Amino acid sequence: MNASPNDEGVAPARLRPVRSFVLRAGRMGPGQARALVELAPRHVLPYQEHPLDLATVFGRRAPVIVEIGFGMGEATAQIAQTQPATDFLGIEVHAPGVGALLQRIDRLGLGNLKVIRHDAVDVLEHMIPAHALAGVHVFFPDPWHKLRHHKRRLIQPAFVRLLASRLAPGGYLHCATDWEPYAVQMLAVLSAEPALRNSAHDYAPRPAYRPETKFERRGLGLGHGVRDLVFVRTDDRAG
Repeated sequence: MNASPNDEGVAPARLRPVRSFVLRAGRMGPGQARALVELAPRHVLPYQEHPLDLATVFGRRAPVIVEIGFGMGEATAQIAQTQPATDFLGIEVHAPGVGALLQRIDRLGLGNLKVIRHDAVDVLEHMIPAHALAGVHVFFPDPWHKLRHHKRRLIQPAFVRLLASRLAPGGYLHCATDWEPYAVQMLAVLSAEPALRNSAHDYAPRPAYRPETKFERRGLGLGHGVRDLVFVRTDDRAG
């Protein structure tokens, strides 16, 4: 819909949602660049504005877990490799990370892992059917440390409501962060979502399936405590 002119007859700029990421020109290695050309046609799904048939995408009916913002894909590939009976869909906007994960998929022969290079909000809204997911992973999202940037944090009430609507009853949302103030916010936001219940009293022990990553080890070395939050979708499908 076109914006209406203001009192001066000038159409205001179209409002855009606040993004939780900034596209930066990261270093792209030659192997990553080659993977984007040679491997993407097999493993990267193009963005579309209608729901995916997940059974067709993976060639079978199996539980599907989405990971949002997989970075360089180290943990993503490890988890997919150790859970061959589950299908995984990784969402990331940064090209070097997508290229790196494609290399891992090819090297490990992972047939249960696909990638979408697009904004996760759009993907969840348009491509993922309601109640279709067994789980969602959000590991170490950007904490946007400065107060004026907190609005960019991914874990906000509206987005959590969207995530909950894509989980099947009994499906889980697993977040992890090494930034304590963000962990406190996550706990408050997730606890306030009526379609989710906390699997722990507050923070959960790190599940065995989540490997310790290089990024995490660096944070631990700096004295950052890592906190996991695991919330489960209730049986109420009203949301």
